[in-house]
Amino acid sequence: MARDCQCQCATLQPDEWVKGKLVGSGSFGTVHLAMNKATGGLFVVKSAQSGAGLKALENEAKILQSLNSQYVVHCIGRDMLRGSNGGHKLNVFMEYMAGGSLSDVAEKFGGVIEEEVIRLYTREILHGLKYLHENGIVHCDIKCKNVLLGSSGNVKLADFGCAKRNNEIKAIEGISGSWNSIGGTPLWMAPEVLRNEGLDFASDIWSLGCTVIEMATGRPPWSEEISNPKAAVLKIACSNERPQFPTQLSEDGEDFLAKCLERDPQKRWTSEELLNHPFVSENSMRMHTRKEHICSPASILDIGNYDSDDSDVSESSNLDEFPSKNPFSRCCSEINETTRGEQAESDLASSEIWVTVRSGGSL
Repeated sequence: MARDCQCQCATLQPDEWVKGKLVGSGSFGTVHLAMNKATGGLFVVKSAQSGAGLKALENEAKILQSLNSQYVVHCIGRDMLRGSNGGHKLNVFMEYMAGGSLSDVAEKFGGVIEEEVIRLYTREILHGLKYLHENGIVHCDIKCKNVLLGSSGNVKLADFGCAKRNNEIKAIEGISGSWNSIGGTPLWMAPEVLRNEGLDFASDIWSLGCTVIEMATGRPPWSEEISNPKAAVLKIACSNERPQFPTQLSEDGEDFLAKCLERDPQKRWTSEELLNHPFVSENSMRMHTRKEHICSPASILDIGNYDSDDSDVSESSNLDEFPSKNPFSRCCSEINETTRGEQAESDLASSEIWVTVRSGGSL
């Protein structure tokens, strides 16, 4: 189905689609909502017209057009136009994911995500990583902002601007200054990558562990070091420490993180191994769901377990009043205020302060 969309959008001329509101921007360029005039179908267009942003977008389009997985966002076409400054402007058309990123989702539901939902999302991220790794691709920038949510609750990996193929990695290994060829966001990057000792599939697994921490806490990993980028990078690269595990995680969750955040990449579990871990395995998730949902109601008025239509519940009702209906934080009311400040810290972790570090600038 996605390939049918590709055929429709790949040949779109500038007068055949209309650009809508801005939905994202960064050092790479911009992302706008767009509409196909002939079909009314929605998609997004990612645009860049110079320098590193154009190079990253070209890399992303090339990789995405070679992939076809339900766990990876689909590239549905591209065009190259003359930019306003006389240079070239690349537009890459991608499928529209209505739920936004996992960062957006967590923010809308109180700042953090419930473990039951983290298990579901993590399993789908692992399927995406398994597919990429089987095809010789390292994503290099796994984090909540680069995982998108569909309207049905499915998640897909996105933002492949930093991604590398295995043969590219081997080609740059051992080359002086090869750090400049490696991208990512430092607080999510594996120690060996920051030390410029190698980049492989295990690096994505470390970043996945950091992403689970991000989902569970609403904050970046290593958040205690966020005000000092140099200290954070040195701590990740050169200490024997791991980021602090969320205290509310189950034993399975903590063990899963330990398998992801093993400092020795040779001992880190693979995506295939992790898919069989009790934290995300189908059998254990099924049992966990039963424990959460199949229980006797305290009374016939127990709204958390009473299956009825919601006709008597106002659309404007506060989600905090019905915490068992909310798949995310059970303590929304307590953290709504604090997450405003934490969001600023989260933005800092992915801000231009970090772009300099990740692009090979001096520390």
